[in-house]
Amino acid sequence: MSDRRRQLIVLAVALVLAMSPWFSTAAVLGQLRERWDLSSAAASWLTIAVQIGFVIGAVLSSVIGLADRLAPRRLIFYGSALAALANASIVVTDAFGPALIARLVTGAALAGVYPPALKAMSSWFVTGRGLALGIMIGALTVGSALPHLLNALGEWSWKPLMLVVAGLTLLGGAMADGFGKDGPHSAKAATFDRSQVGVILRDRGFRLASLGYFGHMWELYAMWAWIAAFYGDAFESPRRASLAAFAVIGIGAAGSIHAGRRSDLVGRPQAAAQALRWSGAAACITGFLVNAPAIVVLAAGLVWGFWVVADSAQFSAIVTEVVDPRYVGTALTMQLAAGFTLTVFTIFLVPVVRDAAGWGWAFVLLTAGPIVGLVAMESLRRRPDAPTTP
Repeated sequence: MSDRRRQLIVLAVALVLAMSPWFSTAAVLGQLRERWDLSSAAASWLTIAVQIGFVIGAVLSSVIGLADRLAPRRLIFYGSALAALANASIVVTDAFGPALIARLVTGAALAGVYPPALKAMSSWFVTGRGLALGIMIGALTVGSALPHLLNALGEWSWKPLMLVVAGLTLLGGAMADGFGKDGPHSAKAATFDRSQVGVILRDRGFRLASLGYFGHMWELYAMWAWIAAFYGDAFESPRRASLAAFAVIGIGAAGSIHAGRRSDLVGRPQAAAQALRWSGAAACITGFLVNAPAIVVLAAGLVWGFWVVADSAQFSAIVTEVVDPRYVGTALTMQLAAGFTLTVFTIFLVPVVRDAAGWGWAFVLLTAGPIVGLVAMESLRRRPDAPTTP
């Protein structure tokens, strides 16, 4: 096995483990709502806090150039250790207010895990980077789904699950630090420079790539945050609901790999557009099947889960290909910060619409994202300077 394939495996497995805290509270949300007497809106904030924390952590890291001060594998370890500590602290404090702070810290800490993992991977891959990015997004996806699998296998109380997730997170960071190596194509991290913002916003290629990303983010994290609750209503067994949530989120790993390979063959906008079409169609249908036979509602969710994250890596890749190389760091930071901030609204709105009109219309709300993203990708594809196959 070549060194770069070995390192891709190491980084992917480390990312699966290290990213597991993201939806750890979503996996046991029913228990937490009962224990802390939470409304649907309050429960939303347990995930929203992670989104906000991630934005804060990513922007601060970019501004101070943290990725240039520490090797990516060491930064992954520190971020994982902090995320593990924050996740475990929820067990100790056992209250909603401190849990929100812990979730905010978790998001900020994971900003020191995911972006550096992509940077470390990129140092090993020049050719075949689309597929490698797809594998890394797949690892993020499986890591996000992991707490649901643990909950299904053990049917644990929420406290042991949170502690196990914390342990797995620390293990992932240690694996990256202990077995990861710098690749031959290491480069200085792209940082944020606010003086470049106006120049970047005038770039139509950046605006179209970002519109695609915003449409993708409008849908993705709200779907991931609430799919377990959806299956909790669809299935009588909590274990089956957790297994379904794990399968629906986790199958996105296969979707990410498929889209990554396809992007290397036909181009980034085309691969992203295909994913947006399918995920938008699935979002329109899945919620209305909540009372359908189990096999039907699960099949619809699996289709949605496969496509909803498949395009994730393509939007940042497009930015690197359409923006002046001098401005890429600022452009990526702007895109990421705005995209994750946008997720706050749909994560909050889905349970509000569900309570008023049911799951079907709550998920239809999410289809606005794929529609906007698809229009943006079709416009980008028709540009003379559109990103082509590598």
